[in-house]
Amino acid sequence: MNDYVLSALLGIIEGLTEFLPVSSTAHLRLAEKLLGLDLANGYWKMYSIVIQLGAILCLPIYFRARISEFLSTFPNGRSGRRTVVDHPLSLTAIAFVVTAVPALLLTKVIGKNLESIHVMGAALLIGGVVMWIVDAFYGTPHEIAAKSVGAAAVEAAGGYRTNDMEDMTLGQAIWIGACQITSAVFPGTSRSMSTIAGGQVVGMSRSAALEFSFFLSMPTMIAATGYDLFKSLHHKGGGSEIGVAPADVHGWVVLAIGFVVSFVVAYAVVAWFMYWVRKHGFAPFAVYRIIVGIAVLAWAMSAAR
Repeated sequence: MNDYVLSALLGIIEGLTEFLPVSSTAHLRLAEKLLGLDLANGYWKMYSIVIQLGAILCLPIYFRARISEFLSTFPNGRSGRRTVVDHPLSLTAIAFVVTAVPALLLTKVIGKNLESIHVMGAALLIGGVVMWIVDAFYGTPHEIAAKSVGAAAVEAAGGYRTNDMEDMTLGQAIWIGACQITSAVFPGTSRSMSTIAGGQVVGMSRSAALEFSFFLSMPTMIAATGYDLFKSLHHKGGGSEIGVAPADVHGWVVLAIGFVVSFVVAYAVVAWFMYWVRKHGFAPFAVYRIIVGIAVLAWAMSAAR
């Protein structure tokens, strides 16, 4: 396959799957295996990091107004009832720390699971089932009711309590951060899936859980990508596992294509997904995960024979 076409294809896969609850890690790993890419090659290691950075970049740009609002109202919040501990920006930081510390301690386990197609397939399958069940019990009934009788009536009837990040609690942030650990330890789980489902379980509406998922993705992805880059540049044997820069113009063009395509596609996906969840549920993504998970497990078992 032409390198330019290959780069565009990988950029599309990264942009499409990074923020949808279907696991970009699993999709990229599977695509790399199917396309026969050498994952030990320094250039492709750097390429994977760069296109992920392209996807990350779309979030602060898309949410620039929301970020500006949070910064301007820190620490009391829009309502004036927040504190330095439970302001949305603080809760994002707290959830990130809850995830980051265990993930750092479990680095070896994570690295081992990244090489296992069986783990990815099982995570896709189980995550899809969990997501479907959670959305059925904590999403659809309450939010459909809210459209007809109002959020206050739904809350009084035991429905969701949090329809905006401004109303989140410290306990919700800690819980969501803990849920995100599963996505770090088991590739294929998906950061989005774990944070969205975790948020719904503790009383967040679909839209609130999704928005917090995006905000939590920013420090999480920057830290994870930065750590991967650091490991590649300073591995145990000394020297660097990846090149500092592409060796020629061709390499730069391939890299630029992947970065730009990943950014553009990810931006469109975020905009579409924010709109989608206000009218629909997560069931289609759950079904997709289940189908792909079963297919991946079948492929892994046949390859092991």
